[in-house]
Amino acid sequence: MKKSKSLGSVTFDVFNHIGLILLALSCLIPFLNIISSSLVTTDEFMARNFILIPRSFSLDAYRIVLSTPTIFRATAVSIGVTTVGTLVSILLTSMMAYALSRKYLYGRKAVNFMVLFTMLFSGGMIPTFLLVSNLGLMNSYWALILPGAISAFNLIIMKNFFQGLPDSLEESAKIDGCNDIMIFIKIIVPLSMASFATISLFYAVSYWNSFTGALLYLQDPNMWPLQFVLRQLVILATGIQGESDLVDVMPPAQTLQMAVIVIATVPMLILYPFVQRHFVKGSLMGSVKG
Repeated sequence: MKKSKSLGSVTFDVFNHIGLILLALSCLIPFLNIISSSLVTTDEFMARNFILIPRSFSLDAYRIVLSTPTIFRATAVSIGVTTVGTLVSILLTSMMAYALSRKYLYGRKAVNFMVLFTMLFSGGMIPTFLLVSNLGLMNSYWALILPGAISAFNLIIMKNFFQGLPDSLEESAKIDGCNDIMIFIKIIVPLSMASFATISLFYAVSYWNSFTGALLYLQDPNMWPLQFVLRQLVILATGIQGESDLVDVMPPAQTLQMAVIVIATVPMLILYPFVQRHFVKGSLMGSVKG
């Protein structure tokens, strides 16, 4: 027999559901507006200030955007930087996190303090630019990867996850003759796939959405990633309208901007379902212990 809820509990559930629905709509409606605005004709776009449901469909904006070599080249750059950057970041972060999670590591507290310090204070844009320049990374894809290769936040989450694993596993492996590298590869990594998937998603989204690195370090337009091309289009409204002759009447610049935003968002939307089942587990298990 079900226990009836009290009036206060029912009231809380109602307001909780209303609040969550409003929060979800506040995230969903702007995205629907972007998609709808990229699919309407020029006349409808000029006539309506806010579009949720298109009355007349048109793919002219997508035909123009996808007909330009700039978008495909920038997308390839973003995919390459995101893939390589995520692999480098997850490798460096996991290795450092495993070392800091071992209580017998000499100087562990001092290094942990320095990691936490960088979450509150950083060198800033100018010192970072000078460092990248002095290392000879200017106009190089490594300039987009190495400065942010290790995130202090992601490092702490992964370190806490490793600390939650039983010490007996490591002790047993050492008895069998394994060194630290073998323990990390054969025991820690297989048991930490949820954490690896979660942190990899964090890094992938960060690399995919970043454009400041290209703004500061890349002078060659052929090396620009997709997000920087999108930034050029949204802020400067240049780069696409003169590259296509597919349509007689060019859609408004805002419609082209919406189409590029949708194209830039789709890859992350495709990636997320594959790591969704690990996302909550990896985040919670890495955040409950200090």
